[in-house]
Amino acid sequence: MKKIYEKFCKIEVGFCCVGFILLVILVFGSAILRFMRVSMAWNIDLAMLLLAWTAFLGADVAWRSGQLIGIDLVTRYFPKKVQKLVLIAVYAIIFGMCLVTCLYGCRLVWVERVRTYQSMPIPYSLVSLSLVVATFSMAISTIGKIKLCIQHFNKDEVESESKPESENEA
Repeated sequence: MKKIYEKFCKIEVGFCCVGFILLVILVFGSAILRFMRVSMAWNIDLAMLLLAWTAFLGADVAWRSGQLIGIDLVTRYFPKKVQKLVLIAVYAIIFGMCLVTCLYGCRLVWVERVRTYQSMPIPYSLVSLSLVVATFSMAISTIGKIKLCIQHFNKDEVESESKPESENEA
């Protein structure tokens, strides 16, 4: 199961990289073509689709690798075990929010299944699907963070959130 998850994570990172590169190419190409007075409306619509997928999946990649900002102004003065309990509680809240967002995202995908882009015959629910996939993936990543925090609960030092997973395992 762990190998499947690691493979999924690599695919997700690869998709984010390719999506971002295509997004830049589409926006830059559209600007160049607009300068030459050639209008390609589908370029912008496809770029918005790629932006949604890249942004949401990129947020999961950043969350999984500990690259999102964290504020510990209050909790840094707590005892280590209390810090870990607060961290587990925050992770549980994040997990709950991911599940709620995923559930309502599924409903949104269903509602928008018939709506299409103005310039392309692609259903608009593909944009909403990016939210569902990303929040489901974030929920799985959060479960991993909770599991790791519980496993290292009795250790004296708090795991650094700013280090990537490869550095935490070493």
